Amino acid sequence: MKALLFKEIKLAMHPTTYLFMVIGAMLMIPSYPYYVAFVYTCLGIFFIFLSARENKDIFFTASLPVRKSDVVKSRIITVAIVELLQLAIGIPFAIIGIRINPNAAGNMVGIEANMAFFGLVLIMYALFNAIFLPLFYKTAVNVGIPLVFAGIAVTMYVVAVELAVQMIPFFKTHLDTTAPAMAKYQFPILIAGMLIFALALWLTFRKSAANFEKVDL
Repeated sequence: MKALLFKEIKLAMHPTTYLFMVIGAMLMIPSYPYYVAFVYTCLGIFFIFLSARENKDIFFTASLPVRKSDVVKSRIITVAIVELLQLAIGIPFAIIGIRINPNAAGNMVGIEANMAFFGLVLIMYALFNAIFLPLFYKTAVNVGIPLVFAGIAVTMYVVAVELAVQMIPFFKTHLDTTAPAMAKYQFPILIAGMLIFALALWLTFRKSAANFEKVDL
């Protein structure tokens, strides 16, 4: 697995993935829909799969003396690393944004970049992975249709969450704020997001691996 992960990072990682990670700096923009920064990460993951398909990476990796499930596992771990790195890179920018753009009234066009927001982003990643990855490994070739379905689901999720935060008074006052007193309400959402992300990733791997086993390369 260590060798497969090294191969993923050295050969499969698309250059735009690193560029999109820097987009975490958008968390410093005042009154901005911060989910946009992390939607780019989903696009970067799509480029990884698209580039790998064009370079026949799946066929090459499957021809190595490894199990087909390990081929899937190494790619899914790579996806998780990219997503978690993007979050980690975004955290310091979010902190800087809070310092230079104090907004007691909350973000008028989206939730503030606080603990609850990062928990909700993890759930967004879980949703994207759960749809995109199993659909891709049904054919190990088609990347467009999985992206369309995953993109629609992520868009609906983001719109629903943002509407809830902006329209439900309790969510607006307790989640759309960076006030330290509200951290006790936001922290459980962060923990829930972490647990959902981890569980969904495991279930996604199982489903993706099962789908890939049926693919005749």
